[in-house]
Amino acid sequence: MEQKKKVLFVATVVKTHINTFHLPFLKMFKEYGWEVHVAAKNDFVDEPCIIPACDQHFDIDFARSPFSKSNSIAYKQLKQIIETNHYDIIHCHTPVAGVITRLAARNVKCTTVIYTAHGFHFYQGAPLINWLIFYPVERFCASFTDKLITINKEDYNRAKKWKLCHKGKVYYVPGVGVDLEKIQKIKINKIEKKKEIGITDDIKIILSVGELNKNKNHEVIIRALSKINNKNFIYLICGKGELKDYLQNLATELGISDKVKLLGYRKDVLEICKVADLFVFPSKREGLPVSLIEAIACGANCLASDVRGNRDLLSSDNLCKSNDEDEWIKLLEKVFCCEIQENRLKDVYCIDEVKNKLRKIYELD
Repeated sequence: MEQKKKVLFVATVVKTHINTFHLPFLKMFKEYGWEVHVAAKNDFVDEPCIIPACDQHFDIDFARSPFSKSNSIAYKQLKQIIETNHYDIIHCHTPVAGVITRLAARNVKCTTVIYTAHGFHFYQGAPLINWLIFYPVERFCASFTDKLITINKEDYNRAKKWKLCHKGKVYYVPGVGVDLEKIQKIKINKIEKKKEIGITDDIKIILSVGELNKNKNHEVIIRALSKINNKNFIYLICGKGELKDYLQNLATELGISDKVKLLGYRKDVLEICKVADLFVFPSKREGLPVSLIEAIACGANCLASDVRGNRDLLSSDNLCKSNDEDEWIKLLEKVFCCEIQENRLKDVYCIDEVKNKLRKIYELD
């Protein structure tokens, strides 16, 4: 009897990475008859760690900080797992897990090592410290990466100049894809949905989705909205994070606490996108943002910061060049005058198109 082929997916955490972005690809391998393993830290709280389409999960002591001592333990764990299981493919994700996995697998023969860079920490306009620390590490790891996948054009153009090991290649795959068919099937009664959130039908909804942290930069939108003349809006933010109290207090200080609603983590983000009049995405750094892709797929008008990843998705007129308060004020006032361009999502971001690209990279067909 022919032995099943094995694939190992590696990322820093399970719930908020593997289960959020990669389940369709685990399922794809199962459909081809492969044995599927996952190595990632269990970040579920008060609920069982369940990974659909996974035959075996290894709970790895990854730390997000590259300088944490626990990552040396993670390296030893991964090295033993890799040497014991003899994988045909190892596909690693996230910066820390990507480096540790490639180090652990660097002397393993007959295994294809793939790394997906979900946005290099060094990028156009990045702080110098990022270039000094992360660029040399990634260049070093590229020498024992068989296939390097980038998800935006800027990273692809930079990485394709690097020398990968053996006959390794650099690929461009536009993110993890979105299920356009699923999104198109969502039918929403806008009046009822607004009522559910506590908003009357005559009020415009401005929406942001993302963790409440400095990088997602919700603060600049709150400040800009406090200064525009038209106050016929509610600014909804879906997401949780360390800046929740700060953002709420800021809205109060600026006199628009009644105009800002922090909704926390929501399972109905796509439904809210369907009723939003405008989606704003002011991040300081991105790889290729799934939330922005989903907002475009939902038919929302979108504005975003002019950074890597966002540039791949929106026209120049819908990008905030300086990402500062004054320019956001100008763009938001254009919205109320109906002077922004509508967005259309290209087919390349559909989950089926992404699967087709990855099948070829995995050489499954």
